[in-house]
Amino acid sequence: MEIARFNTLARDVENEVARVIVGQTDVVRAVLICVLVGKHALLEGVPGLGKTLLIRTLADTLDLSFSRIQFTPDLMPSDIVGTDILEETEDGKRAFRFQRGAIFANMVLADEINRATPKTQSATLEAMQERTVTVAGRRYMLDEPFFVLATQNPLEMEGTYPLPEAQLDRFLFKVNVAFPSMSELVSIMERTTGTDTPTVSRVATAQDVLDMRQLVLELPIASHVIEWIAKLITATHPDSENAPDGVRRYVRVGASPRGAQALVLGAKAHALLEGRFNVAFDDVRTVVKNALRHRIMLNYEAQADGVRVETVLDELLATRL
Repeated sequence: MEIARFNTLARDVENEVARVIVGQTDVVRAVLICVLVGKHALLEGVPGLGKTLLIRTLADTLDLSFSRIQFTPDLMPSDIVGTDILEETEDGKRAFRFQRGAIFANMVLADEINRATPKTQSATLEAMQERTVTVAGRRYMLDEPFFVLATQNPLEMEGTYPLPEAQLDRFLFKVNVAFPSMSELVSIMERTTGTDTPTVSRVATAQDVLDMRQLVLELPIASHVIEWIAKLITATHPDSENAPDGVRRYVRVGASPRGAQALVLGAKAHALLEGRFNVAFDDVRTVVKNALRHRIMLNYEAQADGVRVETVLDELLATRL
């Protein structure tokens, strides 16, 4: 795929989504980056900000098979991955048949994922990492492309279970969905309280998504940018000699190698979306917070002082590495 075709498709997708979703351009761009590199996204925000609508609209725009899983405390792992059921065959015998779960779709919306128990949350781990599902000793392949786009409520809200670090690390980005501005809120009310319901058109296909992903992977990245990303990730660890004071004081666990991969892939996709065939430092800076905010664990002192991960990342980016 040529870069001109890539940019045309990406622009058309963003324009179609904007017909339904008011504002949230940074959120839409971040989710689109995850789709273009074939990875998963976690959207966090209070209820009612349009997280679910955004993901459903994106699936319609890309003409992908869509499945929604509403996570609740009584949801079972078999509801997600599927189960073997006993049924009678034509010759009168009984045999097990695998009944697919909701995970078998191109785009899976894991709605309010942190309202389910940890056991159920972990049922998505194999699918997210290996693109397979194992039930009763048999492995089933998931169709490509495959994305899990999860939403979660802030952990301070009642009835939520924090996602384990291993599962958080599977998400390329964790995107914070902010409350709309006053003008955006007016537009939301005008669009959603009348008789006219905005609709979107299909502007790309599953094959287009796979071709765009291949172009992202083929995009070269300079060695000095790679080295800077490595220094950045290393500096998130409090025992690193390059760690700034904020990291040494407030960070308990730094970013994993998946964080470095997320920065590289996110920066590549961002560069292409900006119409460039080279990755700049600013592309990395643009995706740093989405790529690392869920991969850096703060200590109790940070909680006591009211320090957020974003504050630590700002200090890290301001440090000469």
